[in-house]
Amino acid sequence: MKKLSLEEILEGIEDTRRKNSVIYPLHEVLFIILTAIICGATTYARIEMFAHSRKEWLKKYLKLENGIPDANTFRYVMMKITPQKVHLMFTEWMKTIIPNAKGVIAIDGKQARRTGDEQKRPLHVVSAFAHEFGLVLGQLACDEKSNEITAIPQLLETLEITGCIVTIDAMGTQTEIAKKIREGGADYILSLKSNQLNLYNDVKLFMDEYCKDSEAKEKEIYAHTLDNSHGRLEKRECYVCNDIGWLNNCEKWIDLYGIGMIISTVEEKGRKSEQRHYFIYSCPNFTADELMKAKRAHWSIENSLHWVLDMSFREDESRARKDYSAENFNALRQFAYNILKADTSFKGSFPDKQFKCMLEPNFLDSILLNAFCS
Repeated sequence: MKKLSLEEILEGIEDTRRKNSVIYPLHEVLFIILTAIICGATTYARIEMFAHSRKEWLKKYLKLENGIPDANTFRYVMMKITPQKVHLMFTEWMKTIIPNAKGVIAIDGKQARRTGDEQKRPLHVVSAFAHEFGLVLGQLACDEKSNEITAIPQLLETLEITGCIVTIDAMGTQTEIAKKIREGGADYILSLKSNQLNLYNDVKLFMDEYCKDSEAKEKEIYAHTLDNSHGRLEKRECYVCNDIGWLNNCEKWIDLYGIGMIISTVEEKGRKSEQRHYFIYSCPNFTADELMKAKRAHWSIENSLHWVLDMSFREDESRARKDYSAENFNALRQFAYNILKADTSFKGSFPDKQFKCMLEPNFLDSILLNAFCS
């Protein structure tokens, strides 16, 4: 499948500004904002500074017939452009980058803390992260964490997930979400907590006793790992059970095949703590080793995506909150994340890669070419 060009993507975003206020073409304004974010700009003023310092470079891509927009223009565009089309074009672009997704797709929400005020809740975005590729497949904003229940099915409808394993934390453990995943041709692994209290209690009671049985440590239904680093010893033990005919109301969950538990025991500075996590899954003949690897893949959305959005793109420090600005900024940060992540020519960290883009226009050219040209 031919990759969409950056021009095709940006021109595909509907311009919802007042017609009498349009001086700068939308695709030119968005191109400047996106490339500035790639280079580490975090405010409207810095985006304007970037544009003036790279004016000759920008002319390779843009006409700039009316010159460089100012910070207020960038602010107005981010406030007024409706984000649904931005999300859609992002997803369509990713389908050309990863036409056949595989492995674990982790779905999780993240809040941008400073994007709220007395009148408005902070932005909360649900993202789908392809662990094997290390890239975001799509995202969708919702009002708060409780609304992930309605946002997740909408996000799933935009994704190609056939043959994948979709992992979701307990908030997404809903029968309709499980159904949506299976209708999309994927399997699910769903975490259990008290929002599904009866199911949680039944699985917890069984697995807590099950793990005491010596036969439960047989190959394929038991696995463990040991991690000893920086004075911290962590042991993870995983148990699965694929014989669940006894489980109450299991027929409510489409194609439910088994249940599992992961016990994490940590010893650090003479203190010992234990956590137990419980799961249901649709994966046939799933082994304990496969469940443990899938859950480790799920946690990568926190370490590889959410951490980078906060530390490299300073998302939690952003005060853009007026109208659609917070959501549009989030979408463009995820564009920038995927563009930078997809480049393998430079082995430095995310901040190092951003700094190199700022210092070397030719390097920025190369990563744009890699991301958008076949």
